[in-house]
Amino acid sequence: MLGSMLGHKPPLVAVASTATISDVVELLHRHRIGAVPVIDHGRIVGLISERDICAGLHTEGASILDSRVAAVMTTPVVTAHPSMSCREAMELMTDRRFRHLPVVDGEAILGIVSIGDLVKRRIEDAEAEAQAMKAYIAS
Repeated sequence: MLGSMLGHKPPLVAVASTATISDVVELLHRHRIGAVPVIDHGRIVGLISERDICAGLHTEGASILDSRVAAVMTTPVVTAHPSMSCREAMELMTDRRFRHLPVVDGEAILGIVSIGDLVKRRIEDAEAEAQAMKAYIAS
């Protein structure tokens, strides 16, 4: 379940839609993350990622850095419920071709999982299952 993964992650980093792209670039670099949710009035209204910024740089040039997040962010945002399984989340992200999935409960954003988080969890689960099988066979 996605909800159980969020307790091991650092606190959520978010921006308002009025922040500049330059502000987002600084946050992404400082926190070593690939995307941030855009939160206005306590609600998620978008998601801005490295991919969005690169597309803006390609189409608008360096002047995009002075633009507001609202001009570049992905909206509407595809979200997941904390009860969604890791497998379901991976399928959704693969089908929709994105790498960051906000986890929300009602209108409250609980965190974001990345495709890397999900792959790591699947590997950990497979290793735990293999160890359990070895222990069972050995007994």
